Amino acid sequence: MKRIGMLTSGGDCQALNAAMRGVVKTLVNSGEKVEIYGFLDGYRGLIYGNYRMLTGKDFSGILTIGGTILGTSRTPFKLIREPDENGIDKVEAMKKNYKKLKLDCLVILGGNGTHKTANLLREEGLNVVTLPKTIDNDLWGTDMTFGFQSAVDIATNAIDCIHTTAASHGRVFIVEVMGHKVGWLTLNAGMAGGADIILLPEIPYDIDKVVEAIENRHKNGSRFTIIAVAEGAISKEDSKLSKKEYKEKLRKRPYPSVSYEVAAQIQEKCGREVRVTVPGHVQRGGSPCPYDRVFASRLGSEAGKLILEKEYGFMVGYKNREIVKVPLEDVAGKLKMVEPDAKIVKEAKLLGICFGD
Repeated sequence: MKRIGMLTSGGDCQALNAAMRGVVKTLVNSGEKVEIYGFLDGYRGLIYGNYRMLTGKDFSGILTIGGTILGTSRTPFKLIREPDENGIDKVEAMKKNYKKLKLDCLVILGGNGTHKTANLLREEGLNVVTLPKTIDNDLWGTDMTFGFQSAVDIATNAIDCIHTTAASHGRVFIVEVMGHKVGWLTLNAGMAGGADIILLPEIPYDIDKVVEAIENRHKNGSRFTIIAVAEGAISKEDSKLSKKEYKEKLRKRPYPSVSYEVAAQIQEKCGREVRVTVPGHVQRGGSPCPYDRVFASRLGSEAGKLILEKEYGFMVGYKNREIVKVPLEDVAGKLKMVEPDAKIVKEAKLLGICFGD
């Protein structure tokens, strides 16, 4: 009998259910008896012992359903060692509930912060296997995360829809894409949607370069410009500030987000009419695309295989078109950034896309 705990932590995304289904179907089809305990609302469920036993019926028909049947929440890693409001030691509580249920392994699905805590639990002696989910595709040790391609599809569709109204009215349109620290989603959706300008957190922009690109398009006969802006995009001026100074500036910024600031600057500098569209959480919702359904299922299957072979302490990743196991200590605390000189950036520039640099 194998007793497996399972939780989804951090922001939700498409294909979480598909990945969990992949793990469970692999374990069940192995012929070994299995008990699955689903912890509700992420690490919070593991901390406070809020769980329910899951059966095969719970994983039937969920391949195409977005979100997570277990619920999720954010439990910041920087606070994980601090007692809660009732003085409960979170780490000790998680270890206690793991041992209380006599679990053989804990399967954790999450992004960067989730993997930091997962690695901590590994260091504390728990058997852990993780799966890489995030629409940001920013996890170290894997070329792809599930949820990313579905989000790219949604963000691209938003840009596609904006194209027709932008062309009709001859306006500058900004589409703000999710991504506070990393720009993979904005870069891919921007390229797929035919954006003329793409602004990323990793490549600080010069607003004058952005305006110049808009004016050049106008001179060449283009009536409109599409700008894909990551929500974490930053100007060259602001990139020189300390972290503390920048946070203070953001606190006082009179705009809802960077996109509205860029829009105001464009209007001021060249007088063109600018509109901002923010798809927001639509990007992480809905049914997973076919790619993510297959990808998450494959990752889940390999996670189940690791559990059967008692290989713990790994994230199941994807490198060079192969499913691989990556030591958790190599993943935790690292972000996979868009390098300014990356081939995909250079190729985008060859296509005429401006990055404001």
